[in-house]
Amino acid sequence: MRPVRRGARATALAEYLHGALWVLPAAAAALALVAGSLLARVRIPQGSVLHPLAFAGTADDARQVLITIASTIVTVIALVLGLTIVTLQLASTQFSPRLLRNFLRDRPNQVVLATFVATFAYSTAGLYTVRATGGADFPRLAVTGAIALIFLSLGMLVFFVHHIVHSIKIDTIMTSVAEIVGRAVRTYTPEGPGVDRTGPVPPPDALALPAARSGYLQTIHLELLLETAAGQDAVVAIASRVGDHVVAGTAPLALVWSRGGGPPGNVTALARAVQRAVQIGPERTLQQDVLFGIRQLVDIALRALSPAVNDPYTGVQTLDRLSAIISVLGGRTLGDDVRTDREGVVRVSAAGPAFADCLDLACGQIRRYGAGEPAVCLALLRLLTTAAASVTDPYRRAAVTDQARLVLADAESRITRPADREAVRELGTRLVSSMSKSMRPAAGGQ
Repeated sequence: MRPVRRGARATALAEYLHGALWVLPAAAAALALVAGSLLARVRIPQGSVLHPLAFAGTADDARQVLITIASTIVTVIALVLGLTIVTLQLASTQFSPRLLRNFLRDRPNQVVLATFVATFAYSTAGLYTVRATGGADFPRLAVTGAIALIFLSLGMLVFFVHHIVHSIKIDTIMTSVAEIVGRAVRTYTPEGPGVDRTGPVPPPDALALPAARSGYLQTIHLELLLETAAGQDAVVAIASRVGDHVVAGTAPLALVWSRGGGPPGNVTALARAVQRAVQIGPERTLQQDVLFGIRQLVDIALRALSPAVNDPYTGVQTLDRLSAIISVLGGRTLGDDVRTDREGVVRVSAAGPAFADCLDLACGQIRRYGAGEPAVCLALLRLLTTAAASVTDPYRRAAVTDQARLVLADAESRITRPADREAVRELGTRLVSSMSKSMRPAAGGQ
């Protein structure tokens, strides 16, 4: 079973807060105001061991320091936001617009911005405190805290420049996406036995429940449906997959039917349970959508293979990352997610991608756009060779064989030079031949 600890709305809220650029800076500003208020109450006597840490200037000096820090930090914040926008624009145009969400969720960027906002809030509030107290008796330790924060901000600025330069490297972007997809695969796909499951087949009289709103299906939490379905002695099948776009009031989001035949008793309760169990939003996310992660990597390869960029090596690097993902998927249980009640009766299911769907998404468009480049064809065949080593199910091996034949056919028609075709033909023929030999005993035993 796929482990899920939170409901659909709680998961969606956590996903939004993780990707919101304002959350961490707002929390840091609030924390800075609290810290400044506490330090403003601290008075250090002349003979205290903390006295050397206290600001040694006058109240006018303290006000000038705080004004300088606040004005400087505003300039730095504008610089950081400008660099961030340039980075987002570069990532969108050069790699894929679907990568913007990953940059917004980048925790180092949020921490840097939070540090700057906290420094500004602390210094501005401290300026008010120094003016309010006046005279020689002002919160010297609080002013020292502002000086410490400006040095921290200086270090964070240097770190931010270092991080932003490395974050737009194509290798860093591809590795980051591959790691996110790998975590999603390990979290939401069960281990072994490497087959594609099929959910219950709805009867002709199954009742269709449409979506309440239009958008992309982001998450499905079947455990929220299980008790209601068992109480109604009904079966609920989510017809749309995670990542599919649904339109309110049209295509069925779910199909429900009674185990004894006919419609279930309380359709309204089942409809409410379905709405609680699924989350529909304006965009696809990587919470449960493994295909969306593969799509991001494929987009990078397609941009690299376009005539405007003409960078086949990046396409090859993308296929190397995809081969690792496909290899992991080859040993996982994919297809429909099926849940049973305590008596072992199937109660709920959700449609999911089969291994052939993942393989076609990873290879199909890259093959069609890059079949004229021998290096890309060889990388595709290496991916399929890796996939063949990870699968034992005959249907999955047949999917690998079909993709290898397509690569060979496109290479034969698109690569003009016979010498360039030779290496592709040799590797592809060897792969198809080995797959055909391994499948013959299974076919003969059926």
